[in-house]
Amino acid sequence: MHGVFLDLDSLHPADLDLSPLTALLPASALYGASSREQALARVVEAEVIISNKVLIDATLMDVAPHLRLICVAATGVNNVDLSAARDRGISVCNCRGYGNASVAQHSLLLMLALAGQLPANAAAARDGRWRASPQFCLLDQPPRELAGQILGIIGYGELGQAVAALARAFGMQVVVAERRGATQIRPGRRPFAEVLAESDLLSIHCPLADDSRGLIGRAELAQMKRGALLINTARGSIVDEQALADALRSGQLGGAGVDVLSTEPPSADQPLLAPDLPNLILTPHIAWAGRQARQAIVCQLAENIRGFAGGAPLRVVG
Repeated sequence: MHGVFLDLDSLHPADLDLSPLTALLPASALYGASSREQALARVVEAEVIISNKVLIDATLMDVAPHLRLICVAATGVNNVDLSAARDRGISVCNCRGYGNASVAQHSLLLMLALAGQLPANAAAARDGRWRASPQFCLLDQPPRELAGQILGIIGYGELGQAVAALARAFGMQVVVAERRGATQIRPGRRPFAEVLAESDLLSIHCPLADDSRGLIGRAELAQMKRGALLINTARGSIVDEQALADALRSGQLGGAGVDVLSTEPPSADQPLLAPDLPNLILTPHIAWAGRQARQAIVCQLAENIRGFAGGAPLRVVG
């Protein structure tokens, strides 16, 4: 099948084995990045388009009359117009489960760093405050133990379950939120508002969809325990970023660990880039990006193409 990968550089391919893909697609079809104009030109003959974040909309599909398969090099498919693909008989496949260990590890890293006041204490050890302490230790920012804390999880798929397993290993009590507005509560889950109110830490692992956009806003942050911690390694638009910044400034939240923003890369006026936000750890969308996870994406993309070509498509969306 003739195919193109429009944004291979998004996988940081330098340390990856690309042979699973180059066995199916010529190396010349693996483009590091594609502008809108370049994408429109590069897909004209394609039967398969691979994209991580390049927008695949109806216009782009229509300039590719041979297109049969869109492979997304991620789990989220919000860059693909799924209804347009369905109308044109184009299959869409994504990648799944590749980042479970990587994202779970990063989520716990953020929890540990926030609970331990790591940025503030690391700075105090170097800026002279520890040297000037009258005691052997400096307890201006004492750590919080995770053992015994209640961790609320929003989104209990593979990622949420992986985070829960690590949290339990640290002695945390895990509670899982039902969907907001649900009239029936599934076994093992708790009402959404109840989880907000009871959690000492809240970790988000649901996909971005119409019903999760802005899921955690000003009202939801106000329902949380004063001083609770918020972790978001899912999608930036799930959280109202200005409301989050205000909750950190007011002390309603005791800290936040954020790996994702609503616009990436962020603009200069991004609320969470303000220099006065206390106990915020912001990382540049790297939770998913362990080498093993990125290699798994390459292998799953190849599997998806081979499966489709053989009449047994894998990881079909919708």
